[in-house]
Amino acid sequence: MANTRLEIMINKDEHLFIPFIMAGDPSLDLTIDLALLMEEAGAHILELGVPYSDPLADGPVIQRAALRALEHKMNLETAMRLVPQMRKRGLTIPVIIFTYYNPVLQLGEENVISLMKENEIDGILIPDLPFEESRNLSERCNQSGVPLISLVAPTSERRIEMIAKEAKGFLYCVSSLGVTGVRKEIDEGIYQFLKEVKTHSEVPVAVGFGISNREQVAKLKPYCNGIIVGSAVIKMIESKKTEMLDNETKEKALLEIKTFVYSLISS
Repeated sequence: MANTRLEIMINKDEHLFIPFIMAGDPSLDLTIDLALLMEEAGAHILELGVPYSDPLADGPVIQRAALRALEHKMNLETAMRLVPQMRKRGLTIPVIIFTYYNPVLQLGEENVISLMKENEIDGILIPDLPFEESRNLSERCNQSGVPLISLVAPTSERRIEMIAKEAKGFLYCVSSLGVTGVRKEIDEGIYQFLKEVKTHSEVPVAVGFGISNREQVAKLKPYCNGIIVGSAVIKMIESKKTEMLDNETKEKALLEIKTFVYSLISS
């Protein structure tokens, strides 16, 4: 089997930058524009969020984005069908779908896997699916070449080792317990946690939850293989949504978002 986009990207031995955007926020068309913008700014992988009405892991910034997306009737299948449109416009980087398990259950696991293959999606991340209950889905995903990306939090050493050893694609390290959101300070315990995870993981280790500025990115870079930024990017998109929806100010707003994203990567 030929290497997937995700395998090619993570084998380049580059430090990965993985931004998160919400499908449908502030509109379907602008989601495509924002995806292209992220790649132009230097993103290596894109996390495409699917709005959900009861988000376990999302803080207030991403919750607001989800509510805006739900107003546009966004759902898991519609979000996946946006990806071929991104590809037609020139998107080349891997796309990981970030969703909750209920939408997957409603569509059916086999149907979701088929839709991911059909729509050129490179993996899926489900934060409310416990590792112990994910085995069947994980095996199905791996057989189809669209891995289920594992999350690992600062818990027991035994559980960290168990999750890390079975991770596929890349391993999403949660920087702190709780929900996503912009945080002023990084918990000092994160550095030892990342060292521990890296001793057990055979795939790149990326860290997310609460990383919001270039100083934090610079501090974490030596301890991991990639940085995931969600709330800070979504907050910037939120601040520019009115301008993006106006044709006269759209390009200027997109440029300002691109400049912000690039400033995180260039730290």
